[in-house]
Amino acid sequence: MLSDKVALVVGGASGIGAAIARAFVDEGAYVIVADRTLESAARTAAHVAAAGALSIDVRDQSSVDSAVEQLVSTRGRVDILVNSAGILTEAPLIEMAAERWNETLDVDLTGVFRCCRSVVPHMVAARSGRVINIASQLGIKGGRGLTHYSAAKAGVIGLTKALALEVAEHGVLVNAIAPGPIETPLVAGISEDWKVAKRSELPLGRFGVPEEVAPTAVLLASDPGGNLFVGQTLGPNSGDVMP
Repeated sequence: MLSDKVALVVGGASGIGAAIARAFVDEGAYVIVADRTLESAARTAAHVAAAGALSIDVRDQSSVDSAVEQLVSTRGRVDILVNSAGILTEAPLIEMAAERWNETLDVDLTGVFRCCRSVVPHMVAARSGRVINIASQLGIKGGRGLTHYSAAKAGVIGLTKALALEVAEHGVLVNAIAPGPIETPLVAGISEDWKVAKRSELPLGRFGVPEEVAPTAVLLASDPGGNLFVGQTLGPNSGDVMP
């Protein structure tokens, strides 16, 4: 389904990103796993049989640009960009330090901007490409103790819609996935009280696992399956949000 497509999975060393990398490999894509440290990216790349690994720090535009140029120079193009890098902490807004707010917005939202800013011009020039941004259902409904994260993910959804409008005419399709709570290292750091309360709200009564999110990314990346998705936010979320 994705035979010979060049896919860059940013934040691909663990969790949803790693599951997407594996799913893309299974569909025949040439997958590069990128993460903040090359060691973790390379470890996951070997585990999922990806083509290679790159170090990308989404907080640093020069780091992003350097990695993208390295990939383009060796493969000639980037067909699929997955923005899955992120951090998640928990604090009520009235107790939240500005540094924590700024860090979350920088990684979870501005990091997506930086990666799109680096990759999308290559896609526009090629008149072909797919961008898949990993948002969250909390960007739609919010979450107690997670105002910073909710705001960042709402921004990802807004960025996705606006960028989709700008580049669809150039053959580049931009969409988002807004998962519900997923059993990942990211969620592991949230308090058990929060997780217990969250499970009780879900119609399915359980969190998902990364392998249940990855097929949505395959759909959005595929031809013809993803051809009509433009600026959409798909929600594998255990029923937490029903638009």
